[in-house]
Formats: sequence, C-alpha cells, structure tokens
Amino acid sequence: MSDNPFGFGLPPEEPENGGDGKRKGDGQGGQGPANPFGFGGPAGGGDNPFAAMFGSLNPNDLGAAFQQLGQMLSYEGGPVNWDMAKDIARQTVAQGTADGSKDASVTSGERAAVEEAVRLADLWLDGVTSLPSGSGTAVAWSRAEWVEATLPVWKDLVDPVAERVGAAMGDVLPEEMQAMAGPLLGMMRSMGGAMFGTQIGQAVGVLAGEVVGSTDIGLPLGPAGKAALLPVNIEAFGSGLGVPQDEVRLYLALREAAHQRLFAHVPWLRSHLFGAVEGYARGIKVDTSKLEDVVGQLDPSHPEQLQDALQQGMFQPQDTPEQKAALARLETALALVEGWVDAVVHAAAEPHLPSAGALRETLRRRRASGGPAEQTFATLIGLELRPRRLRDASRLWASLTDARGLEGRDGLWEHPDMLPTAADLDDPDGFVHREHLDFSEIDKMLGEAAGGAAKPDLTKDSGTEPSAGDDSGEGDDKK
Repeated sequence: MSDNPFGFGLPPEEPENGGDGKRKGDGQGGQGPANPFGFGGPAGGGDNPFAAMFGSLNPNDLGAAFQQLGQMLSYEGGPVNWDMAKDIARQTVAQGTADGSKDASVTSGERAAVEEAVRLADLWLDGVTSLPSGSGTAVAWSRAEWVEATLPVWKDLVDPVAERVGAAMGDVLPEEMQAMAGPLLGMMRSMGGAMFGTQIGQAVGVLAGEVVGSTDIGLPLGPAGKAALLPVNIEAFGSGLGVPQDEVRLYLALREAAHQRLFAHVPWLRSHLFGAVEGYARGIKVDTSKLEDVVGQLDPSHPEQLQDALQQGMFQPQDTPEQKAALARLETALALVEGWVDAVVHAAAEPHLPSAGALRETLRRRRASGGPAEQTFATLIGLELRPRRLRDASRLWASLTDARGLEGRDGLWEHPDMLPTAADLDDPDGFVHREHLDFSEIDKMLGEAAGGAAKPDLTKDSGTEPSAGDDSGEGDDKK
C-alpha cells in the first residue's frame, strides 16, 4: 500500500524532477503531472490542479480565473464534478501523450482487425477454460471513446472516497455553527467537487493514452459483454518489442476476452470487488484539524490553499482491523482475477504464438514497474497490485489446472468462500492438495438430516418410542 494512499504528493519511487520516466513532473510534453492526481509541486506551477482551469494565475489571466472560479463554486451536484472531469479528460487526450502520440478515429480496417482478433481469442480460450465466451460484441475504441465509455465506472470507484471528503467538510465546525456557516461549507463542497473532478479528469486522460483495453486494471471499466481494444495504444505498446503487430493484438485480445468471460459468468465478482473498494473508502480518515485551518483562513481568490492542505496529507487510511480486512479482500480478489487471466491466457497462447512467453513477461514487468493503470489505481484507492501476489496467484491457478482439470479449477468461482485466501497464495501447493468439501455431498447430508428429524414424528404416531441406545447408535453412525 502506498504511503500516500490518494497520491497527494509525488510517489516515492519517482524523483521530484521526473527522472527518466515517461511522465515528467515539470508539466512538459502536455501530459500532466507525474502524479496523475496532481496534488504535488509548487502552487501555481505545472502541478497545480487549478492550472488546468486557470492557467498560471498571472494578472493577465485573473479575469478568466475568477470567471472559472465562479463556475466552479456554482456547482451543486455530488461529491465529484463529473462534467469537469469529463472535459479535462478529453482535453488531456487531445494534447497527446509525452512521446507525441495523438489520438485518432478508428479506421474500418482497425475495427475489422480487432473483431477478428477477439473472435480468434475466444476460439482459443474455449479449449483452456470451462467458462463460455462473455464477449457479445467486440469494439475498437479511440482514446476519447475509452474516456466516454469508462467514466460511469470511475464514478462508482471514486464517489465513495469523495463522499468521505464531503462529510468531513460538514464536520469541521461545531453543530451550532454549521447553520451560520452554510454558505462557506457549500463553497467548500463545490471546490472539493471541482478539485476531485479536475484531478480525476487528468488521471483518466493520462490513462487513456496507454491502456490497451477495458480491463487493464483488473476491473470491468466498460459496458458488460463488450470486449474493447484501443488500436492506437496497441501499436504503441508493441513498438520496439520485435513482435509482429498481429501477434501483439491477438495476445491482448486474449487477455480482454478472458476478463470478459470471468466477469460475465461470475455474477458476484463485480459487486464483490466494488464492495471492497467502498469498504476501504469508508475507512479513510480525514484530518479535520487541517481542514479546520483551511476553512478558517480560506481566501476565495487563493484556491490553492485547499491544494496545499491536501498536499500535506489530509487523507490517511485508518489502521483498524476493518480497514486492513477491506484492503486484504481487495488485494486478494484482484490478484486472483489477474492470476487466473494470466494462467488461462498463457495456456491458450503458448501453442499458437511464438511470442507468448515474451509478451507475458513484458506485461508482468509493466505491472511490476508500476505501469499507468496500476499507478492510477494506487492513487485512487491506496492499493498497489503487487507482482508477487500476481505471480503466486497465476502459479496457484496453473497448479489447480493440473490437479483438478478445467472444471475443478473454474468451479471455485461459484462462490467467494470457495476461492483461495491471501494465506493460500503464500502456500499454493497446500491449497491445491487440500481436501475440499463436495457441495453435492453437503446437500445429501442435509437431506439425510431432514429425514432423520422427521423420523421421531413417525415413531410417535405409531406409538413406538425410540430407545436411548438406538438414538445414540444412530448418532454414532452419522459421525
């Protein structure tokens, strides 16, 4: 788990001046801050989240700045200004990525290539999993289309966190003073919604420049049953790998189609994952003392004061058993999803694609180095998908395949209580060879118990009372 769970400040692995990574913190390249949520850097600089709306806040821009501020303060919606998030995400996409890659409309040839890749991927997956296809349609998206299609799911992910901020804003004043301070609190909530909208828009816009499909972070970001790939990003991903573009596209289509199967045919999985996110968000603690200072000293002409408070670490996860349990559930569930996909895709690709092993390792290294999807997700909810968990989960699923076959392995997805736990990821062999209850046997035992409960009634009607010895013997037989 990251030290700054919501990314308010530069990630520890990135130097303040950007280093040699793809995303720089100096605002160059039109790609936004190194931290996708931008709460870092000096006020008024490239990392100032209000710079996206207000420019540099120099005297020549003050008129436009106050006009934008008025629009921001007039917002009366939920905890996040999603209209602002969408606009900023689209603007970020239009600027292009740091390497100069620009978004482009999908051509008919690219659309046909994606549809064919998903069709072939589903054919190969039929032989390595008992779960049927979950892709009703296959689509090719531009980056802008990815933003439009995934924003509803980002809303589900982020709103629980933003709600905690809104609630804290209402708690910073004594109850008897809140009525008098209503306008100020309303302004604070509007500014909080705008700030979240700005940073989420930047994050989603940056992420749109590098994701290759709708399931890159292990969650179903797109519409159900729709396998989606981004041709422009697939081309960028494959550049320099020395692998034919068709193989790269097909391997990534296998991953997308495998995710779709899992989310389509494990009906509890989506709510389980999003419930864990919400459970973790409920445990986020807001440092109200810092917020009180901001409320008492806020100058509407200097909105960066709120940014400064956020940068100082206003949000921290509570070190409680409930919070740790929520984080453990989420980490384990995501590791199991990604491990299952990794194992199944490798089994499907290895007989057909000479580059399967190299592509698998490339994606694992991308995850290990904190790729854009993982970094954004870590910033969003304080979670980092640790490669050790992914590799352990993949090895466990592969071992289950050898020991129990496809049906036995995939049957574990029938209920969350049947899945491996975090402790099982530490000891995959122990889980694989452990005896598991056969649910058909449980049903049989329940039926016998019901029949046994009815037996005394029958003997009572016939005037025969069972002896204590007979009753004891029957219990011994059941034991």
